[in-house]
Amino acid sequence: MTQVNSNTAPILLTPAAIEEVKKLMSMPDFFAGHCLRIGVKGGGCSGMSYALGFDNPEEDDERFEIDGIPVLMKKAHSIYLYGMQLDYEHGLNARGFTFNNPNASSSCGCGSSFAV
Repeated sequence: MTQVNSNTAPILLTPAAIEEVKKLMSMPDFFAGHCLRIGVKGGGCSGMSYALGFDNPEEDDERFEIDGIPVLMKKAHSIYLYGMQLDYEHGLNARGFTFNNPNASSSCGCGSSFAV
């Protein structure tokens, strides 16, 4: 596992995303040792989908910390996610995590998949 300095983390979390992730991590059923995993997988209407969840570290992960949140990402995913901003929306029309990815050439209407 590669440790990356938080100052050079490949992605950004907005204050709203940080607040929501920390709220989820403080839940009584949160498994100690789990980290926030951000990645991509094939699929979705635009070709690739975002993967976001909590997971245990694996050998081939890059690990970095953002504002006290341990974050995991497969090194191979960084070419798709470098510079991406994870936000959390509280609005009436949109509620949940959103991805602002400068590497995406297009994305679907709901924002959960993209093309590069």
